[in-house]
Amino acid sequence: MSRTADTLTRGLNARHVRFIALGSAIGTGLFYGSAEAIRAAGPSVLLAYLIGGAVIYLVLRALGELVVRNPVAGSFGEFAGEHIGPLAGFLTGWTFIFEMIVVCLADVTAFGVYMGFWFPDVPRWTWVLAVVLFIGAVNLLSVTVFGELEFWFTLVKIVAIVAMIVGGVAILIFGFGVHDPAQGVTNLWSDGGFMPNGIAGFLSSFAVVMFAFGGTEIIGITAGEAADPSRTIPKAVNTVPVRILLFYVCTLAVIMAITPWSQIGGDRSPFVQIFEALGVGPAAAVLNVVVITAALSAINSDIFGAGRMMYGLAQRGQAPAAMKVVTRNGVPWFTVVVMVGALLLAVVLNWLMPDRVFLLVASIATFATIFVWLMILLSQYRARRAMSSAEQRTLEFGVPFWPYGQLLAIGFLGFVAVILVVDADTRIAFLTGTVWLVALTVAYRLFVSRPADRRGAPTAGAGQPAPADETGA
Repeated sequence: MSRTADTLTRGLNARHVRFIALGSAIGTGLFYGSAEAIRAAGPSVLLAYLIGGAVIYLVLRALGELVVRNPVAGSFGEFAGEHIGPLAGFLTGWTFIFEMIVVCLADVTAFGVYMGFWFPDVPRWTWVLAVVLFIGAVNLLSVTVFGELEFWFTLVKIVAIVAMIVGGVAILIFGFGVHDPAQGVTNLWSDGGFMPNGIAGFLSSFAVVMFAFGGTEIIGITAGEAADPSRTIPKAVNTVPVRILLFYVCTLAVIMAITPWSQIGGDRSPFVQIFEALGVGPAAAVLNVVVITAALSAINSDIFGAGRMMYGLAQRGQAPAAMKVVTRNGVPWFTVVVMVGALLLAVVLNWLMPDRVFLLVASIATFATIFVWLMILLSQYRARRAMSSAEQRTLEFGVPFWPYGQLLAIGFLGFVAVILVVDADTRIAFLTGTVWLVALTVAYRLFVSRPADRRGAPTAGAGQPAPADETGA
């Protein structure tokens, strides 16, 4: 449905899309969630991030192939509906919205934790409420304002991370009185070994590692408002391998080389903890500003991505019609209101259970993320299989390693889903996600497919046959 992009404003240029792509992978999952992953896997978490990064690159390349062919606002929700079936499109779209809400719960929680660095006596929920209302107001402005805000937020994060890596390497080499250069990087294996908690700890870390990359699929959402998606989307996707290596692996390697992994706690960002431990107070305060910026950037992207997906669903008759009404600036305002209302749940959670919120919402978000990524991979797989050899040769941005890379990525994501079931700490995430999918299926049958059938109109996802085939099975 190309018309979905016509009522939005194509106000995102190449610079905006590139930095939105960068910002989506540099957020709470790195600055705060990495502490949980380190505690589970120790230094072997570096290998986990490398594996996870390779998989998400394959996912984004699959999404890129689809988006370049058809840059619409509904993105992968619409692709699933077209190539798998309307029910799959409905499940994918609403599960992505669910993912963004849950990820945003983690992001606003992290923001409250960061503010506790300066205001330890102020209840966390007050900061959560303030940031939800502030970012909600920002998202009611034009998409160009959103793009500019993301650009500057991400620029701050990139500069800080590069400075962190350079400063950390300097400390490792010269010591500066806070580190023994002769010790080098032995902290990466001297404190219980490279994999101190064994293979079980390494595997359990994937619940948080994959959460860290959740939201990178927002690149596909930007296509509906990008000025030249056929050029900007491929460039953004192809930056993934470099940023995974630099922003995750290099940064966390420096952190754990300076500070033994067992001393990294979950009460605040590992980045801030390092500078506190080294006695560099002002630097810790500056870095806390950076991680706050990262949280604001992530929250901003989450609300944007979920809102545009709601808009796309409403265009296909799979969401309330109010969600496709836009302001004069091209913003679907009602979707922003819905997101702000949903995020008020974070205020309640941080009031009732402040110490357990992050791991809970991170694991639930991981389930939703894995489902969405699986639908992207399956959509691209079905789309490519339906093409002739001539059509495949004309693809502007085809996936690499076809079809083995896609099959490997699908298998790996299924494996991570099994980990969520086996691990007692994350099992509730799998159960919650399963209930969510069942509830969505029931809602689709009651409110989307049956009413359309009674009117004699086709179900959402034009061109599909009878309801019995709606899953695309």
